[in-house]
Amino acid sequence: MQKLNPPDWNLDHLQVDDSAPEWFKTAVNTSVRSNYVAVNGCTIHYLTWEEPAVSLQSQQKPGLLFVHGGGAHANWWRFIAPSFMNDYKVAAIDLSGMGDSGKREKYSAALRAEEILHVLKAAGLGPKPIVIGHSFGGLMTMRFGADFGEKIGGAIIVDSPVLPESEKASEVPRRVLSVQRYYPTFKIGLERFRLLPAQECKNTFIVDFIARHSLIETDMGWTWKFDVKAMGANRWSEPFHEHLANMKCPSALIVAENSGIVSAVTADYMSDLMGPESPMIKIKDSHHHIMLDQPLSFIEAVKDLLADWGKFRHIKEMV
Repeated sequence: MQKLNPPDWNLDHLQVDDSAPEWFKTAVNTSVRSNYVAVNGCTIHYLTWEEPAVSLQSQQKPGLLFVHGGGAHANWWRFIAPSFMNDYKVAAIDLSGMGDSGKREKYSAALRAEEILHVLKAAGLGPKPIVIGHSFGGLMTMRFGADFGEKIGGAIIVDSPVLPESEKASEVPRRVLSVQRYYPTFKIGLERFRLLPAQECKNTFIVDFIARHSLIETDMGWTWKFDVKAMGANRWSEPFHEHLANMKCPSALIVAENSGIVSAVTADYMSDLMGPESPMIKIKDSHHHIMLDQPLSFIEAVKDLLADWGKFRHIKEMV
């Protein structure tokens, strides 16, 4: 099993853009801890946010686990997760082959579901935690919910595409990566960073932060943290429509108003699969990477769902 060193968040090239607003600086500078757990021969990295003094009250808090998108990593949640610390024990996972986790010879949604299960336990997130998955992470959350949903209190799916048959013919081909790219300097690698799927984002300080945490130095130069084998076409080969319909836990759907991969038709189809008890929230003025476009509205939407899961039985548009 691959031995990994914990990331050093204090490295010069990881520092936050001075133009970032104070709320963002405060969030990413909140104390965070790197942790590892072994799952089926692979070392899985995850982050936890904890109060300085661990009291009995904090130990009894419900748990919250964030799951990133394809090729992304736990640091996508560094400016989101601290907003939930007062009421929840919070963690964010690096799925295998991504972020600071180890690599596998073969990847599957079944293995990713087990990784989520092990991190929930290792992070001490207690009985009936909530799992929140964005994009590819939402698809993995669907598989987790179908396999182990009885172990959690709910799952929130964030702009993850499960297309109806009527939409598949016009589906935009998803990018498949096959070559690991290397760059001679960190600066050149940083300049090559692009969001997938591509979109504009006015919050450049967030994109800059994520890009800086997406690169790692190797003997061959700077490269992306994800394993290209984890970014192949087979990562979408699961029957996710079945997983979504068969989740054994309460569920909710958050979609972007201007999503490039979850249309209104797709959102309605997914909502039907999830059932009438599952609320759907649409975030205004957002694209697929909602937490980058509208981080504060995203936090508000999740808090609304967590505060009163059964309250939202209709589409609500966040201002």
